[in-house]
Amino acid sequence: MPEATLATIFVTSFIVGLSGAMSPGPLLAFDVKETTRIGFWAGPSVTLGHAVLEAVAVVLLALGASRFLRDGPAVAAISLAGGAFLLWMGWDILRAPARGLPSRTEGARLSPRPQRGTVLGGALVSLSNPFWALWWATLGTTYIVWSLELGAAGLASFYTGHIFSDLAWYSLVSLAIASGRRFMGGVVYRGVMVTCGLSLWAIGGFFLYRGMQALVA
Repeated sequence: MPEATLATIFVTSFIVGLSGAMSPGPLLAFDVKETTRIGFWAGPSVTLGHAVLEAVAVVLLALGASRFLRDGPAVAAISLAGGAFLLWMGWDILRAPARGLPSRTEGARLSPRPQRGTVLGGALVSLSNPFWALWWATLGTTYIVWSLELGAAGLASFYTGHIFSDLAWYSLVSLAIASGRRFMGGVVYRGVMVTCGLSLWAIGGFFLYRGMQALVA
């Protein structure tokens, strides 16, 4: 079975996180809406609220998932579920460009600091999204079990890569909208999303392989 490394955990969690963040959904819509109200700092503020909620999820799941590291059938089930979820997510990402780009908005002002209401909104919007709970129940748990092979450092690498992808994407969206610039050309956006979708398939295949190996071990 391929062994976990801090670098592979960070890079793959960043790719998976970026792919999810780039897909049109409630949190992206909230980021765009708040950017029109308070400007660039909407992106970091939304991400902060999202990050606090996910820190709680990571800690709770890690406390429960650690016992599965010595249970082959449980590791197999979690890995297979996570791999299947990634394959579905990759297919959904490949279809995402057809749902449209974040829009350009004129006249948004540049707020000088994060806004508490937007931080709270980032957490509540995430919590109210059924996809968020499904993601953590399947793929998130898979990543936590994998990263715990390296202990706290592995868990921190996963969480950092995942949150950094959200921060980079939502901040970029807010910066583009607040500055009144065109966000991203259609060809570029489609290319990025296709790359992300194929990457998710590759990572999903890796988790399926891990699951099969654990099943026959």
